[in-house]
Amino acid sequence: AVVSTQSGHYGRGVSRWILTRVAEEFNVVISFDPKPIEGDWNGAGCHTNISTAGMRIPGGLQLIHEAMEKFTKKHKEHIQAYDPHGGEDNKRRLTGAHETASIDQFSYGVADRGAS
Repeated sequence: AVVSTQSGHYGRGVSRWILTRVAEEFNVVISFDPKPIEGDWNGAGCHTNISTAGMRIPGGLQLIHEAMEKFTKKHKEHIQAYDPHGGEDNKRRLTGAHETASIDQFSYGVADRGAS
């Protein structure tokens, strides 16, 4: 099933709310800032693995490449939707240094820690 940016954004919001409420029970403070401490380091990102049944069978690699091409076309929209400040927070993290990709370009790969 295809998850739209809006429904994915809603699910992320609900997940964050649940995590925050559980953390309150244990006197823990949660930060969703991608780089909560300034400095020369890579920050904290969201690594997501996505697959469909078709991607996990022989010949599925083609479906993966097709999905990545679709992500490429929506990169800027996804960066803005993922970040509560329209991408501004992630600009501090996605610099292209320290195994991070540039915020301006979508990339993908196998075992590529610098891919976006």
